[in-house]
Amino acid sequence: MRPENQSRVSEFLLLGLPILPEHQGVFFTLFLGMYLTTVLGNLLIILLIRLDSRLHTPMYFFLSHLALTDVSFSSVTVPRMLMNMQTHHFFISYPGCISQLYFYICFGCVDNLLLAVMAYDRYVAICHPLHYNTIMREELCVLLVSASWITSCAHALLHTVPMVRLSFCANNVITHFLCDLNALLKLSCSDISLNELVLLTEGGMVLFLPLAIILGSYIRIGTIILKAPSTKRLLKAFSTCGSHLLVVSLFYGTLAGIYFLSSSWDSKDVIASVMYTVVTPMLNPFIYSLRNRDVKQALECVLTGLKKFICQGGHICYLDCL
Repeated sequence: MRPENQSRVSEFLLLGLPILPEHQGVFFTLFLGMYLTTVLGNLLIILLIRLDSRLHTPMYFFLSHLALTDVSFSSVTVPRMLMNMQTHHFFISYPGCISQLYFYICFGCVDNLLLAVMAYDRYVAICHPLHYNTIMREELCVLLVSASWITSCAHALLHTVPMVRLSFCANNVITHFLCDLNALLKLSCSDISLNELVLLTEGGMVLFLPLAIILGSYIRIGTIILKAPSTKRLLKAFSTCGSHLLVVSLFYGTLAGIYFLSSSWDSKDVIASVMYTVVTPMLNPFIYSLRNRDVKQALECVLTGLKKFICQGGHICYLDCL
């Protein structure tokens, strides 16, 4: 397209969810409840890990960062979606769209890398239990989490900076409830070959390398268990890895639904994105708390302390049960 036919887009129109107007109120209430559950559930996980000394282990250190990431990830998209549904103002400014895209990519990448780090932690716990404390020392845990955040920030920059150089012409309608990378690339009237190259190479590596680490860890765990199978070993492995495996299945299952199972951005993709950005972060605290004895004991401990706090006039005593 020639330069004289181009115009600088100052805002985008987010079409949002494929919901009939008369159902907007019901879905607003539903998504608001899901978002509040996500925030409160994940913050509760962080609080329990912070307060209970029994949870000061590498696995729960990684889990606290995963919970923080889930809160941040949902907060990038859901509040704006709720605001749009309530006010019926579906426009987002160009800087706001690029900012949302950056943080959406960043927190999604942190989630992905942390799941790989947690898979490695489970591998060490099962395959090298005698050397677990030596291998998963505090310095290594901090290094792994820091590397996940730094890599994710750089990864997001690598995709958003080339986006800024693109031109957007007359069409500014995004058939989604968020500023997604693929949706924006389809709207551009510039040459997007560089963006697609970065997406396929660096983006593919950041996606599949953590997945390879997760698969490799669990293949190795399965190999070790099958060398001397027993009911006790299987139950121990399941109790150690069951929650993580379920979270991994939810994360990559919905991600596959978005990027691999459909050819165009239609209502199926929007629904898959809701699963990825709203439902999965909400379910993670329940998966780790309902299936985890230590977390349930920590919650009981805190509730007991709150009762004592109320009954004894301000002197919180729940630390006595740690």
